[in-house]
Amino acid sequence: MPFVDYYQILGLQKTATDKEIKNAYRKLARKFHPDLNPNDKEAEKKFQELNEANEVLSDPEKRKKYDQYGQDWQHGAEYEKARQAQSQQRRWSSGDAGGDGFSDFFESMFGGGSGFSGGRQTKYRGQDYKAEVHLDLRDAYETHKQTLTVNGKNIRITVPAGIENGQTIKIPGHGGKGASGGPDGDLYITFTVANDPRFRRAGNDLHVKEELNLYTAVLGGEIIIETLSGKIKLPVKAETQNGSVVRLKGKGFPVYKKEGQFGDLYLTFDVKVPTNLTEKQKELFTELSKS
Repeated sequence: MPFVDYYQILGLQKTATDKEIKNAYRKLARKFHPDLNPNDKEAEKKFQELNEANEVLSDPEKRKKYDQYGQDWQHGAEYEKARQAQSQQRRWSSGDAGGDGFSDFFESMFGGGSGFSGGRQTKYRGQDYKAEVHLDLRDAYETHKQTLTVNGKNIRITVPAGIENGQTIKIPGHGGKGASGGPDGDLYITFTVANDPRFRRAGNDLHVKEELNLYTAVLGGEIIIETLSGKIKLPVKAETQNGSVVRLKGKGFPVYKKEGQFGDLYLTFDVKVPTNLTEKQKELFTELSKS
């Protein structure tokens, strides 16, 4: 695998500050975001590289290991233990007394040598991958399938209804390949659920503001309400006040991985005062005000 220079991906030097890393990532992530570059495979690949680089360089401990061990930073602790064990073994072996074994150690760790330490082959777990999936609220309302491209490989996943904004799920074994017979890494997918212009989500409940004309508010009647599961008829009581709240049980958001369970929909009425009244209408309101 070719060396991946995370600093180069972000357009930075190795001496970059935490603030410079953060600013560079934000700027480039906006530029190559999939929502702004639909059906652009190169932009999608670049966006994934940016996320990977930011995940490592924005974490002080991970960055320290990366600076020391390069792209195999996740195995830094294992490398150090293996190096110490091999150094000790070489000190015990008279045949190797003339060399320090340092180059041989790194050759074996990075695939060029036998990969043995202390007589046993060291297995290394593959790198974990991270990906982002962007959904709108209506996408998150229903279980559906999506295909992701992660490190050049297409992965088909099922997105459960009710997924939360910022929620992360793990797909075992879909990360980087393990070394020397070690297990593959995992894929962690973080979901970003965009706000909806009509519905506001609060956990499993939905909130919506519904306009109500003055005549229906005063006299009562029936209105058509749009929910995420379709349109319904809703009776309105006479003398409904502005700001009144009605709860529609089970018309909210699906509960994550609980089939058939839903939150509630809270409807807040916004009573609209009529405008551009005719003279006759004004007279009628005047008569009402005197009664």
